[in-house]
Amino acid sequence: MLQHALVTFTAVFLAELPDKTMFATLLLSTHFRRRLPVWLGVTAGYSFHVVVAVIFGSALSRLPERPIQLLVGVLFIIGAILTWRAGKDDDEESTDKWSTSMSNSRVAWTAASVILVAEFGDLTQLATAGFAARFGDPIAVACGAALALSCVSGLAVLTGSWLTTKVPLRVIQRTAAVLFLVIGAATLVTALA
Repeated sequence: MLQHALVTFTAVFLAELPDKTMFATLLLSTHFRRRLPVWLGVTAGYSFHVVVAVIFGSALSRLPERPIQLLVGVLFIIGAILTWRAGKDDDEESTDKWSTSMSNSRVAWTAASVILVAEFGDLTQLATAGFAARFGDPIAVACGAALALSCVSGLAVLTGSWLTTKVPLRVIQRTAAVLFLVIGAATLVTALA
């Protein structure tokens, strides 16, 4: 059991580090500037996908990949536009007021929603499903995958929090918008290729 959890943890952790959802988590933490609600929301979103992956095992690999990729691409492009528009404010305080006026539960729900959409059918979800099917040990696989995803999101949240102390919010928002646009466009190109 421990061996299955460790193998799953290692594989999922390494696969998720350069993933788009790790960058989305980093950007969410810079935007909202509240580590715990963002981390809890992202972890909840990831945990949902782990449960789905473990329950359905290899059946997830049979879902239509193209429509999911198209949806994710469009949502990232919409996120880019909204983030760019938020960064147009010369008044950084107005963005801070909007962000701080949201309740912690709304911040967590927003973070969870981003991950719920972006992670569906993702490599780490499919890997988790594969490990569950291969090892026949769904509890160990679920624990390993959930812990790995939670650790990656924790690193992203901490990095985002540190970044806001070093770089002006407007620069972060503009950079985030460009990153979201690139991720969205790359996802659409991949889906249409």
